[in-house]
Amino acid sequence: MSILKIWLPISFLYLIFFLWYTNLSGPLSDEEIKLFEETFSERSDIERKEILLNFMKEDDGRDFYMINLLDNKESPITMEATGEGATAMDLQAHYMEYMFPEMLKRATHPIFFENVLGSALDILAAPGMENWEIVAIFRYRSRRDLFEIGANPIFFERHDYKIEGLDKTIAIPVETPLIFDVRTQLFIILLAIGLIIDRIRLKNK
Repeated sequence: MSILKIWLPISFLYLIFFLWYTNLSGPLSDEEIKLFEETFSERSDIERKEILLNFMKEDDGRDFYMINLLDNKESPITMEATGEGATAMDLQAHYMEYMFPEMLKRATHPIFFENVLGSALDILAAPGMENWEIVAIFRYRSRRDLFEIGANPIFFERHDYKIEGLDKTIAIPVETPLIFDVRTQLFIILLAIGLIIDRIRLKNK
C-alpha cells in the first residue's frame, strides 16, 4: 500500500466534511439583513426584534452554539396537528420534525440534550427562573443558517407548537470553543488513523 493510497482518501474525506461544516459565505450582507428584517417584521408575535436585528448586524461569519433552557407545560392546549391530549413533548416533536432536516443540511446539530436534575442552585434577581426541565445546546454553522431556517413560512407555523408546549424558555447564543470544534476533533482522529495505517504499512515492508 503506497502512502498516497493512505492519505488521499483521508484528506478527501476531511475536505468534504470541512466544506459542508464550515460557513464559506462570510457574514450576512446588508441585503440579506434587510430581507430577513422585512420577513420577521411581518410577524407581530415575534418579540425582541431589535435583539434579532443586532444579532444579524454583529455577524462575524463564524459558527456558534445556542444554549436553550426549556420548561414544558403540564397540560398544553389542543393544537390542530397534534390533536387532543397531546403532551408538551408531542408539540415539541412536531416542531422538530421541521427543524431537524433543515438544521442537518446546514451542518447544524445538537451538542447536548439532557433533563435537568433539580432547581437552580444559584440565582439572583431572576424570579420564576429557578425551575427548568431540559437543557439543550445546538451548534449552528452560521447566523445566516439560523435566519434562513426561521424565515421559512413553515417555521412560523411549527414554532407556534413549540411556544404552546412551553411555560417558559431562554435561548442564548455563545461562541464555539475551538477545542470542542468537530473539525478539530475529526482532524485529530483521521490523522491518528492515517499514522497508524502508515506505521503498519512500514512494518509490513
